[in-house]
Amino acid sequence: SDTEFSELFEKSNKSSNPMYEELSKDFEHMSKELKRTGVTLYLLWEEYLQGHPEGFSYSRFCHHYRMWERRQDPDMHMEHKAGDITYMDFTGKKMEIVDPETGEVEKVESFVAILGASQLTYVEFVRTQGLEDWIWVNENAIWYFGGATRGLTPDNMKSAVTKACNYEPLVNETYNAFARHYGTVILPTRSAKPKDKPLAENAVNLVYQRIFAPLRNRTFHSLRELNEAAWELMEKHNNTPFQKRDTTRRQLFNEIEKSELLPLPMERYELKWYQVSKVEFNYHVYLKADKHYYSVPHQYTGLKVKTIYTNRMVEIFKDNNRIAIYQRDRRPYQYTTIKEH
Repeated sequence: SDTEFSELFEKSNKSSNPMYEELSKDFEHMSKELKRTGVTLYLLWEEYLQGHPEGFSYSRFCHHYRMWERRQDPDMHMEHKAGDITYMDFTGKKMEIVDPETGEVEKVESFVAILGASQLTYVEFVRTQGLEDWIWVNENAIWYFGGATRGLTPDNMKSAVTKACNYEPLVNETYNAFARHYGTVILPTRSAKPKDKPLAENAVNLVYQRIFAPLRNRTFHSLRELNEAAWELMEKHNNTPFQKRDTTRRQLFNEIEKSELLPLPMERYELKWYQVSKVEFNYHVYLKADKHYYSVPHQYTGLKVKTIYTNRMVEIFKDNNRIAIYQRDRRPYQYTTIKEH
């Protein structure tokens, strides 16, 4: 077979060429270095020549490294730079929570996030794939890692992407605001392109093997109880050596990726909702979520404005200029009016 044929030449290289044996000792170190920002095989070759002036040419140097790389576990075959991308997705399969009083069974969603370079993995179960739960687990993953990568790559799910497109998807406005809070950007995958996020796909399979399978015969009565069991297995997974390697995800993260993450902000993100509507004839804006009315200066009557609101505050904007701000009032069909308006 091709594999056996290749091995014959690799064995010949090792037995007949001491230079190859010396070089092969550095392959593991080279693999880690290539994940650092700006590091290339050419740079590593130049450094190699400083210690071995009569060493391999650049083409043979690359050939030997690539041959070694292909023989490694596919999960570790990555071109990702440290601190660049976090991949995240919901798994296809779900776990169950059983109500201790009624016996009612509730299926819950499983979220997975994985760092591109070190493959450090975060798992959490939530009740839905809705926007609030999506922001919640994204944020928990960032705080678990201790910082954000320069890009977040979700699937083209509705909570993340308002309109899917292979080249310029329209990202949900709330999710974009979340990314800005952490100094990062959203880079969704293309529709129906699983090769855009192979790490996420591999992480999902490993979660099935190392979390779903060990928990399959246990009964959980709350989301917290399920997550605590999952997090215990997640830590075990992150501290288990890669196949055919003597390093773990946690060790690789501490060595090459931890220092490359963007620093965490002082406070966690406060979820924002958005509404575009027309100012009514009585110069008030109707907030659908609470069925409450807020005034704006009368000259904006009949114009479209954007309302951004959180659990505590309501802000109204025209052409990106804030024209009114209020503490949120949840009383339905009531008016909050400023006399000057």
